[in-house]
Amino acid sequence: MTDIQETAPPAISPAAPALRAAVERGLPTTIADLCSLVRIPSVSWDAFDALQVATSADAVAVLVRDLGVFESVEIKRAGIPGGAELGHPAVLATRAARNGRPTVLLYAHHDVQPPGQDADWDSNPFEPTVRGDRLYGRGAADDKAGVMAHIASIRALVEAEGPDFDLGLALFIEGEEEFGSRSFTTFLEENRESLRADAIVVADSNNWDINTPALTTALRGNVTFRLTVRTLDHASHSGMFGGAVPDAMMAVVRLLDSLYADDGAVAVRGLTSIDVPTPDYSVEQLRLETGLTDGVGPIGHGSVLSRIWSQPAITITGIDAPSVANASNTLTPAVTVRLSTRIAPGQSADEAFRALEAHLHAKAPFGARIDIDDVDTGEAFLVDTGGWAVAEMRSAMAEAWGESPVDIGVGGSIPFIADLVRVFPDAQILVTGVEDPDSRAHSPNESLHLGVFKRAILSEAFLLGRLNQRTGS
Repeated sequence: MTDIQETAPPAISPAAPALRAAVERGLPTTIADLCSLVRIPSVSWDAFDALQVATSADAVAVLVRDLGVFESVEIKRAGIPGGAELGHPAVLATRAARNGRPTVLLYAHHDVQPPGQDADWDSNPFEPTVRGDRLYGRGAADDKAGVMAHIASIRALVEAEGPDFDLGLALFIEGEEEFGSRSFTTFLEENRESLRADAIVVADSNNWDINTPALTTALRGNVTFRLTVRTLDHASHSGMFGGAVPDAMMAVVRLLDSLYADDGAVAVRGLTSIDVPTPDYSVEQLRLETGLTDGVGPIGHGSVLSRIWSQPAITITGIDAPSVANASNTLTPAVTVRLSTRIAPGQSADEAFRALEAHLHAKAPFGARIDIDDVDTGEAFLVDTGGWAVAEMRSAMAEAWGESPVDIGVGGSIPFIADLVRVFPDAQILVTGVEDPDSRAHSPNESLHLGVFKRAILSEAFLLGRLNQRTGS
C-alpha cells in the first residue's frame, strides 16, 4: 500500500464533468442490471435455496468481469469456524495500484433477507417494480443497489479515464451478510493480501434523507440468541391445574417483561450507553418514518436519536408457542423465543451477553428452567473521521449531492466492520449507502429512491476519480 499524503482534497475533482456525464449515460443500464439481480431470490438463510445465492454470485461475477479492469475475478467460499461447512459464495476481484496511487476495497453483499409474506407486499418481492421515483423489491436497496453502485462507479471511471487508470481496486461482494457473515473471518484470513487496502468503502448503510448524504460513523453491536423457558415435564389440563401450576407461557411473559423499564427502555444491569450529541430529530419525524400508530408513543428516554444510536435495545423477534388457531386448554410446558439485543458503541459483545445471561437466570420466575443457545454476537463500531479518506469522501459527496454530508449513527449492526478493523488496522473505513429513511430494508415493500441511487453512484465515482489522482509521498 501507499503512504498517502495528508493534503486537503481539492474542492472539485478535475475528472468530475466526465464522471458526471458517464454516470448519467450509464444510469438506465445500471438500473436494468439492478433489476436483473433483484429477480434472483438470493436469500442466504438455511431454510432457503442455496442454489439461488450461487446464481446471484455468478451474475455479479459476470458484471465484474465485463468491467474489463480487474486482473483477477473469482467466486470463492470460506469455511465457517467450528465445522466443515462452507459459507455462501462471494465474489472477489483485484487490480494492483500503479504509480503510487492508493488501493480502495469496495464492499457490498448480494444476499438478501427473506421476503416475508407476499400478501404484505404491494408487488411481487422478486419482481422489481417502479412506482413513482422508487424501485420496489427485496434487495432493491439492501444491498444489491450497493453492489451496483460499485459496478456503476467503476464503469464511469473507465469511461472518463480509460481502462488503464492507476488506482488500485479490490471488490468484495459477500454472499451471507444477512445470515450473520458466518464465514467472514475465515474469508478475511484466507484472502488477506487480496483484500488489503488503504481505504475500505462499505456500501451498506443509510442517508439522512433523500436530499442529504450521510457518512455512518457509529454502529451498534448485536447479541442474539435462542431462549427456552421450561416449567413442566409435560403438558397438563389448564382447567384441572391452572391457578396452582405456572406454565411456561406465564413464566416467559413475566421474564421478558423484566427486560424493560416502565418507559420501555432496557432494564438489564450491565448494558451500557454512551453520551454523544445527536442532530435534531422529532417524535413526529420518528412517527412518519416508522409508521408508529396514532396514539402509540415512543419508548425510552433521552433524545430520540440517542435511543437509536447510543443506547441498548432489546427486541423479541420470534416466539415458538402454540398458535391461536391451535390453542387448547393446556398448560404449556416450554416456550422458546428469539432475542435480538443491540448494544451501544463502547461495550463488547461478550460483556453484553454476560449481562443478559445473568439477568435472565436471576429473574426467572417460579424457578423456571432457563436454557440459552444459538448465540451470535457482533461488535459495535465507531469510525475514526480524522483521516484523508474521510475528507475525500466528504468532498465527493458534497460535489455529487450539492449538500454537505452529515455524520450519523445507525441503530442496526454491521458486525464484520470490527473484523475489517482487526485484520486491516491501518485501513480507513468509510461506511456509505444507497438507502434513505423510507427504504424499509428487511421489511415488506423494501425500495430504493432512484434519485438517491444516482447521487450515491456519483459520490463513489467522484471518490474513485479523486483517489486516481492522489499520489503518495
